[in-house]
Amino acid sequence: MSVIYFLIGCSVVLALIFLIAFFWAQRTGQNEDLYTPSVRILLDEESMEQDDN
Repeated sequence: MSVIYFLIGCSVVLALIFLIAFFWAQRTGQNEDLYTPSVRILLDEESMEQDDN
């Protein structure tokens, strides 16, 4: 039975670590621009063709 308490404690600590990492990423601006990365692959190909000419 004590193993269950240990595993619950470990899972709570791990969840807190992930929560802190999420808030840190939000504060440092990791998710500010969600649109540009999805379009960047299209823009890179066009810019490479222009560089070749």
